[in-house]
Amino acid sequence: MAKIYLFFIIGIVAIGSAQEDILLKNYDPVSIYNIPKTHIEKAKFPVIDMHSHAFANTSEEVAEWVATMDAKGIEKTIILSSATGKAFDSIYDRYSKYADRFDIWCGIDLSGHNEKGWSTKAVKELERCFKKGAKGVGEVTDKGNGLQNSLSAPAEGMHFTDDRMKPLLKRLGELGLPINIHVAEPYWMYLPADIHNDGMMNAKNWKIDTEKEGIWLHEKLINSLATIAENNPKTTIIACHFANCGYDLEILGKLLDDNKNLYADISARYAEVAPVPKRTRAFYEKYQDRLLYGTDMGFEKSMYEITFRMLESEDEHFYESELFGYHWPLNGLGLSDTILNKVYHENANKIVNASN
Repeated sequence: MAKIYLFFIIGIVAIGSAQEDILLKNYDPVSIYNIPKTHIEKAKFPVIDMHSHAFANTSEEVAEWVATMDAKGIEKTIILSSATGKAFDSIYDRYSKYADRFDIWCGIDLSGHNEKGWSTKAVKELERCFKKGAKGVGEVTDKGNGLQNSLSAPAEGMHFTDDRMKPLLKRLGELGLPINIHVAEPYWMYLPADIHNDGMMNAKNWKIDTEKEGIWLHEKLINSLATIAENNPKTTIIACHFANCGYDLEILGKLLDDNKNLYADISARYAEVAPVPKRTRAFYEKYQDRLLYGTDMGFEKSMYEITFRMLESEDEHFYESELFGYHWPLNGLGLSDTILNKVYHENANKIVNASN
């Protein structure tokens, strides 16, 4: 009995020591549950991926991507280049061999945004990209500092609601070009970095300096999305990543209720909504006509398979740290065939056909 008690005490001490020694950033849990693990190699219905980027840098890589799309059931991929000028032309030309498999979207020329006549110049470049073959605009981002295209410096202080943006948003509607916009970031990034923060396992990717002078925080950024959607009813707006409202989908639901020109893509936020599958599934059911499949995570075969698993299966309590990095367990949504077909294809097809 004494030996058993001693081993019990030693075990407690060892666990306590581990809790002191293991770093938060290194925590990588593995599910202990012996439950179904569904592997879905190909989407149940043809897919239009409404949110990807120019991940393939050579013609050989583009061909490889097309082969992967064939294998996984991806009918078409939208390349959100965020680019203008020669950079856009180069990306467009790289993918043009597979014009039936890729639609290339351009960015907004933010250079010289504080100079007189910037709006006119930016509209002119938009029209040039349109003539080149751009089928939309995006991804254009505002994380609080101001507008930016991917990997570019922000147009400090200029947000979507700025008067300088009005001619551009109006012209998009006239040309029939949709725009994909990224407002804010996941809500945990705006909370204190303390022991209560539910997203702290991603702290190495912390991005929001809430103390920075002039920065717009989450609510104000979401309100800017609402404003431009309301003021531009003839322009199709896609709020990517669930408009970063995964923590409270009712916020996005109200935006969708109020603005028939607004859609949301689900790219790169699978892990943000998978911990609450009942609530998320109910949201998909209610807004099944306004949600768009997207990835935003490269073009590896395994990446597509994980998204299929999360949408199609009813798997419970699993982790996917390579793509998402969160500590919380994920769950499949088990969406119905009707909803899957709309999210995978039919909703996007309306937008894609309108811009072609």
